[in-house]
Amino acid sequence: MSLKFEILKTNGKSRRGKLYTKHGVVNTPAFMPVGTCGTVKAMMPESVAATGAEILLGNTYHLMLRPGADLVEKMGGLHQFMNWNKPILTDSGGFQVMSLNSLRKLKEEGVTFKSHVDGKTYFLSPEESVRIQHKLDSNITMCLDECTPFPATYDEAKKSMQMSMRWAKRCKEAFVEREGYGLFGIQQGSVFQDLRQESAEKLKEIGFDGYAIGGLAVGEGQEKMFEMLDTAPQMFPADKPRYLMGVGRPDDIVGGVLRGVDMFDCVMPTRSGRTAQAFTRFGVINIRNARHREDPRPLEEGCDCPLCTHYSRAYLHHLQKANEILAVMLLTWHNIRYYQRLMQGLRTALETDTLEIFVKDFYANQNKGDIKEL
Repeated sequence: MSLKFEILKTNGKSRRGKLYTKHGVVNTPAFMPVGTCGTVKAMMPESVAATGAEILLGNTYHLMLRPGADLVEKMGGLHQFMNWNKPILTDSGGFQVMSLNSLRKLKEEGVTFKSHVDGKTYFLSPEESVRIQHKLDSNITMCLDECTPFPATYDEAKKSMQMSMRWAKRCKEAFVEREGYGLFGIQQGSVFQDLRQESAEKLKEIGFDGYAIGGLAVGEGQEKMFEMLDTAPQMFPADKPRYLMGVGRPDDIVGGVLRGVDMFDCVMPTRSGRTAQAFTRFGVINIRNARHREDPRPLEEGCDCPLCTHYSRAYLHHLQKANEILAVMLLTWHNIRYYQRLMQGLRTALETDTLEIFVKDFYANQNKGDIKEL
């Protein structure tokens, strides 16, 4: 194993740690902004770093189609190509391929699919996914798996999970060990605890640098997701990082940390930035609402992002109504900064044994809502 993970403090199931990679240290619990095509939408890499983000997620599927893994490798790898000198995790491409439905054909060897860009046919096997991620110079490579759709019957979920475990073994065999780089296995099993346990046992037998919990936040709802997370993280070795894929909303993340998850990613903060939605400690704000038209206040008091320190809600409302690109840029920056502030708050609370107070205040503020009148 080539990635070092250190646990600094625990509180119940929650963990405060550090993940060491060739391109730097990631403090956990951590949130990874999504840089689908080698860019976090509406943000320069320098701006993303300024939010406090220490690691980004890149998308294997999109990068293999455009500009191609060979070109990225020729340009010095994804870090140099996109001017991001911090750690990068790349997903395997499996989730995007599985979502193509009629455009893909799944079999034991791998998956054949047609590009949504030009209709060209591609074949993605576990070995090829690992090779592509190697060319991208990803610090954390993810195994190719089948993200089991929801709902699924027990038999469907079992068949899907067991194939993903066979693929995981092939990914491990294809992975090239290097210092500061690692490979994560992905647990599947839908909403069936025994299948998730079986998946975890097979992954531990293979042996990985970290373990991801996949197949959640796909329509099962928060209550069912938390039910799975009440046990899933503890199915893995305590000395390895645990990553909950594709999650999520702020309260999903707080709930995940309380249940022992170390790493998260989601398009939520960036996608919301493009649809006039802002995350704040008092909940979500829709800046298009007319009540912001003459509001001189910052979006969120106490936030240190450029939007909140330099501009009013009234100005942001105007930008949004006028369809100005600046609105998307500022909102995206604020949302990513909000997520990083949330993670820093959780880490500090763990360090200072004040996690219970932090969580209580988090939910109290969220329930209060953004109701302050001028």
